Amino acid sequence: MDITTAVQDRYGAAANEREEALCCPIADYDPAFLKVIPQEVLDRDYGCGDPSRFVREDDVVLDLGSGGGKICFIASQMVGKKGRIIGVDRNRDMLDLAESARTQVAEKTGLDNVEFRVGNIQDLQLNLARLDEWLVKNPVHKREDLFALHAEEQRLRTEEPLVADESIDVVLSNCVLNLVGEEERLQMFEELFRVVKVGGRVAISDIVCDEDVPEHLRNDEELWSGCISGAFREDLFIQAFVDAGFYGVQLVKRDSQPWKVVEGIEFRAVTVIAYKGKEGACKEGNHAVVYPGPWKEVHDDDGHIYKRGEAIAVCSKTYGILTKEPYASQVIGLPPYQEIPAHEQGDFDCSRDVIRHAQETKNGVMPSNYSSAQDCCAEGGCC
Repeated sequence: MDITTAVQDRYGAAANEREEALCCPIADYDPAFLKVIPQEVLDRDYGCGDPSRFVREDDVVLDLGSGGGKICFIASQMVGKKGRIIGVDRNRDMLDLAESARTQVAEKTGLDNVEFRVGNIQDLQLNLARLDEWLVKNPVHKREDLFALHAEEQRLRTEEPLVADESIDVVLSNCVLNLVGEEERLQMFEELFRVVKVGGRVAISDIVCDEDVPEHLRNDEELWSGCISGAFREDLFIQAFVDAGFYGVQLVKRDSQPWKVVEGIEFRAVTVIAYKGKEGACKEGNHAVVYPGPWKEVHDDDGHIYKRGEAIAVCSKTYGILTKEPYASQVIGLPPYQEIPAHEQGDFDCSRDVIRHAQETKNGVMPSNYSSAQDCCAEGGCC
């Protein structure tokens, strides 16, 4: 089965004439943002969620599989004059539709902050428009030409990437990841992680299933291009973000009713958010957090255990993570009374869970028989 061609052809046709069978109808967009968007874009919007609601003012936003541009135009109004929106798609018809609407939207909003780029969402380094320009001047007729093409692709990825490393505040996607072939999905998640800034996030709406899709359904081009047979199994979809390096992975929307049921398998829309920023050394700053309940204890992605009501010692990096979204409402942060400068902080052993003595957060005198979190640091133990 040629997935790429099947998806390309179906969405190319859907850019010119609405196809009701493509993805779930969404009715909960803020109508205030839709007023400036041309009707032909709204009529040819295909998605299963609204990831744009996780956009903030001044964000640099990347929309994967941007299609006719609806999510981009919504996000444009949310980020304001200091923000920027990049839509990436490879379908010429969809890109033409989006580009034709871009000027109209900019005139109505006074915000010329949207651009559309040609590329594959699983390879955000290769600028396909620039590659097309090169091919016009360097057509491929023999194997030496093919070698030159591969060299140019590598040069573009290195010198002129479609999306640069750590350049994006938030990546959005609306019912597109499931259209990528299974053999390219690991690369796709690696690319998601690559382009997001440290401290940034992704907000992805997609179709998932509750059981493994059998091979005969995966080989059905109509079902694949229709966002069905390429659906991720729900638990594996969530785990893919963790495996890529994201933290705080959370289902923020899960439709109670399936969109489709095929051979007893339920396909439903979900929205996942995930964050980037666990990188860096673990340093001792005398921080602690208290988990207030209601569970007896909770475990984080790194295996740390937070028991209800206990002041658990954490490194400065972990403290910064846990006192921001999505954890801030679920823990109580206990900073030291007097901050310890970063250059004075020693190593912190994140391999153990230790109760922080109250005197430590107060920068006080420790009991002589107390072992601090820093004292238990073993060589190579920091996460």
